[in-house]
Amino acid sequence: MSKEYKILVVDDEADIVELISYNLKKEGYIIFTAADGQEAIEQAIIHLPDLILMDVMMPKLDGIEACRELRTLPQFESTVIAFLTARNEDYTQIAGFDSGGDDYINKPIRPRVLISRIKALMKRQKQTPLDASDVTFGELKISAAEMIVYKGENPIELTKKEFLLLQLLSTKPGRVFSREEIFKKIWGDEIIVGDRTIVVHIRKIWEKIGEEYIKTMKGVGYKFNFS
Repeated sequence: MSKEYKILVVDDEADIVELISYNLKKEGYIIFTAADGQEAIEQAIIHLPDLILMDVMMPKLDGIEACRELRTLPQFESTVIAFLTARNEDYTQIAGFDSGGDDYINKPIRPRVLISRIKALMKRQKQTPLDASDVTFGELKISAAEMIVYKGENPIELTKKEFLLLQLLSTKPGRVFSREEIFKKIWGDEIIVGDRTIVVHIRKIWEKIGEEYIKTMKGVGYKFNFS
């Protein structure tokens, strides 16, 4: 690796922390650990990791709340946060993405799959962002500099992935973006995510800005709708 990436592994099960740490250290990553959400925040502030792998269900402070608190700190706005979870319900994924999480990695942990996912996450972190200019569609303004959407005078905060997804679709109004293209541009071409990941993000955007701007093209993908 051209850079020694720092990874914070957070889980209240010591054997899982040991398994992950062992395999990642063999790959050359610098590893720090924490056993709960509160300790994760403390360790993150001290070590400033490039990536945080965090269990969802933990004592003191769960992973979702810890992620939400980290995202309020400017030094962690771009830190990649991936949840480790055996849970697969839609509401858990929605809560995780809404808190600012970037990805999910399912338990039981398979070392080779984990390493592949981490390499893809690190690659994605270095990707050039989309156009940094602000665009306006009627009363909807997409501010790239602030990563905030305004509807009229009202600011609407989106998670990082929600914002990037909306921004991508808005670059070419009326054009249909396939699911594969969206995954590649937003999640990276080596990331393996479930089909419902994009659905979850679209639903959250609809809840925040309304359904009139993004249309589903059944069996194909999505387009930004503005006339």
